[in-house]
Amino acid sequence: MTAAILLALAPVALLVALGYGLKHTGFIADAFWPQAERLCYYVLLPALFTHGLASAHLQALPVLPLAGTLIVATVVVAVALVLTRPWMGVDGAAFTSVFQGGVRFNNYVGVSLAAGLFGAKGIALAAVCNAAIVPTVNLLCVLVFARFGSVRLSGKALVRQIVTNPLVVACVLGIGMQIAGLQVPGLIEPAVRSLGAASMPLGLLCVGAALNFSGVRSWVQPVAVSSLVKFLAMPALTLVVGHAIGLTDVALMVALLFQALPTASSSYIMARQLGGDAPLMAGITAAQTVLAAAAMPAVMTLLVVTRGLPQGLISAL
Repeated sequence: MTAAILLALAPVALLVALGYGLKHTGFIADAFWPQAERLCYYVLLPALFTHGLASAHLQALPVLPLAGTLIVATVVVAVALVLTRPWMGVDGAAFTSVFQGGVRFNNYVGVSLAAGLFGAKGIALAAVCNAAIVPTVNLLCVLVFARFGSVRLSGKALVRQIVTNPLVVACVLGIGMQIAGLQVPGLIEPAVRSLGAASMPLGLLCVGAALNFSGVRSWVQPVAVSSLVKFLAMPALTLVVGHAIGLTDVALMVALLFQALPTASSSYIMARQLGGDAPLMAGITAAQTVLAAAAMPAVMTLLVVTRGLPQGLISAL
């Protein structure tokens, strides 16, 4: 598993580094990056989520136990983060970055790892993970931005922000199509799929472009807190909840895998659009991508071995 994780993380790290180089060498004009972020947030990421959720093949999978495990663990961690915010020593905008760093996940890495380790079944289970966590996390993040972001919203404005948020709308649309048995029309499906595929590289380039290491000393605590939550608390709680619900074998392994992923490039896009601390969010994204190379194999090996899962799964590590 260590080699598979490194192979999945390598392109993420390289794209972040490329974005940093393109921005700070002046090869791409500064005016490009805000427009690229807007394109990602309103067009590319919604296309990715809608297409992925609508086209997932979910038959013969433990959909409800897997989705329940992921949603319960994510919500509990989110609540714990909000309750412990007064002791973190960060302002509201910075807290939104810590929060996203703790609960969001990198779809690209997750699907790549699930496919590499478990083949077609891994891809199907990854689709269930996306269907469960993507809308849950986006809804939680919108609520946190509304409460702690630099742009405060009234009750009516908060409801409007949730129901019009392009990522939430995309998740609802994709799940609705999945439930109704509908597919993206064949005439536009290749275009929608291509737009979704473009969201990952462009989003990671934007993350790299936003990196500014002049404030790196102030990032140490937020990066540490979000990374401890992401790589230890979240997978540990997922393991406990999954065991209680009866999730086992490959499904439990994929659940642990997704809950131990580094945060997503969309975290930075959302921070920029909704009044968060975008530079800090870029720093957390870059740091977790690097840390994941060591943290994911170590944490998952420990958790799998201590729970005594089948030897076939342990040998994959």
